Amino acid sequence: MKYDQLIQLYFERSTALQWYWTIYVLVIGGLLAYSSFRQTRDLITTALVTVLFSFFAYKNLDAIHDVTRERFATLELIKDFNPTGPEAADVKRVRELLDPTLVLATPEWEGVRNFHVVSDLLTISTLWAMERRRKKAA
Repeated sequence: MKYDQLIQLYFERSTALQWYWTIYVLVIGGLLAYSSFRQTRDLITTALVTVLFSFFAYKNLDAIHDVTRERFATLELIKDFNPTGPEAADVKRVRELLDPTLVLATPEWEGVRNFHVVSDLLTISTLWAMERRRKKAA
């Protein structure tokens, strides 16, 4: 692989990661908005929404994990890349400017996982707190 292809791959994986987080936030926002508009208690619906959100959160976290691993691997390949041939001087110049900016914001996976899980638990707790506060059907 060429250096420019590695850089492109790194930023594609970064974009994919950002999209997984965006989808996650949108789902939580939609879920809480839906829950706030409901007027009467419905434990079955709340339980079903909880289970479905748990499935979604699990798969979203799994996708975030995969993309994060891909970013780590791509960054390692970028750092280890040794240019040869006529483009070596161009790559060296680009590398001097670009490499210092290629720093992973969250170098440890455990922090990302813990943040996601805590957010999942807070979302589920909020769903059930909203359910508890609803009026019973007349």
